[in-house]
Amino acid sequence: MIRRVTFFTVCIIGYFVFSAVASSEVLLSKHAAELKNRFRIDHMVESVTLLIHREYGSAPVIIVRPDGSKWYVDRHPDDKVTWMEGLTGDMITIKQPMAGPWQLIGQVVEGSVIDRVTDLTIQVEPIPKSLFQGERLKLTAQLLGDAERVRLPGLDFMMNWTARFISENNPADENYAAGIFIVGAYRDNGESLDERPDDGIFTSDLDLDQPWGDYRLQIRAKNAVLDREYNDSFRLLPQPIKLELLAPEQENSGIWTLEVQVDDSQVKLNNTHLEAEILGPTGKLVPVTLTNLTESSSQFVLPKVMDFGSYHIKTNAVTTTLDGREIYLQLPELFFNLVEPPAPPPTQEELAARAEAIAKQQEQQAKDEAIFWIASVNGALLLVGIIVLLIVRKRSNLKKALAATEARLEKEVQREKMLLELDQIDLTMPDEEQATSARKTEI
Repeated sequence: MIRRVTFFTVCIIGYFVFSAVASSEVLLSKHAAELKNRFRIDHMVESVTLLIHREYGSAPVIIVRPDGSKWYVDRHPDDKVTWMEGLTGDMITIKQPMAGPWQLIGQVVEGSVIDRVTDLTIQVEPIPKSLFQGERLKLTAQLLGDAERVRLPGLDFMMNWTARFISENNPADENYAAGIFIVGAYRDNGESLDERPDDGIFTSDLDLDQPWGDYRLQIRAKNAVLDREYNDSFRLLPQPIKLELLAPEQENSGIWTLEVQVDDSQVKLNNTHLEAEILGPTGKLVPVTLTNLTESSSQFVLPKVMDFGSYHIKTNAVTTTLDGREIYLQLPELFFNLVEPPAPPPTQEELAARAEAIAKQQEQQAKDEAIFWIASVNGALLLVGIIVLLIVRKRSNLKKALAATEARLEKEVQREKMLLELDQIDLTMPDEEQATSARKTEI
């Protein structure tokens, strides 16, 4: 579906091949129509890059070629099209584009015009030739098209700026054989030293807490569409301000002295100011300001600390180099401890009272142990007696049960004998009286 708008954000960045005839006139893309997300690419264009500003979170656009065929972010000829998608836009490079009217389908933002440039480069602010370790440095960089800054919301997420330090491997330097390491990037997000987000000005956040020596700064801006590189040489110097904590003369007095040494052959002494923060074990923060330095080596008595524990001091310095460059330095942190003094030795009365308390404690402990063992033995004897009683009762009950069982079995045996005798009597034979009467009768 085509989003109908009066204007839309498409910056066309092209590389053109012109004919040898200087008088020939070609209708360039800068004069193309801006209606219904349509634009025209002329037959003299060798390569074109589209910067398309979409509504936040919308899907990448669909490109409709002059012959009606379509290209998608995940379906296009890889040998001719390079596509970089972001949350707010697309960056698309097309090699040898087909001449004719092109169209975009998508949620393209209203309110801008089609433009044409002939070159896409990066511009990086030169790094000072002499820097100091721990210096806070603000450098800027821009993406340029025909020497004009390219602005596109969300461009910070579509480009990857990487800053590297490459050691020059001078044997006399501290960074000898340090190799290559990443020290930061350039961002256009309105954070840290960057002033405004999405204004096309990328700001550095370089970490200069590195070994001193000669370096080559390498800045690389890269994404799926472009790859640009910038190189510059400089020397990183040791810090011109050094701090040292002097231990107090009286131990555990809580009064420490800070010695400040300034290399006035590199920075202006009267333009050097320090701000320190003392953080104690309870979280209390004590600010300290050191100004009006008149000598290259000065000592300042710090506020007295009272709480026992660990302390650390964070110090920043602002000064001016002899050639007039204003610098801001983050100096190394310092640490010290306020140790609680040992308690005085006890008196004779305290020793006697302590010995008496220990004797009473031991006596009470012996009584407690005796009571424990007495109770344990009595409990054990009681438990054994209960077990023996249960065993005796159980054996007595068992004997009674066995006797009862034997008596019952004996009765059963007697009964069975009686029944057996009864079964052996011949009930068909006459008794003795009947037999006698019968014999008499016969006589």
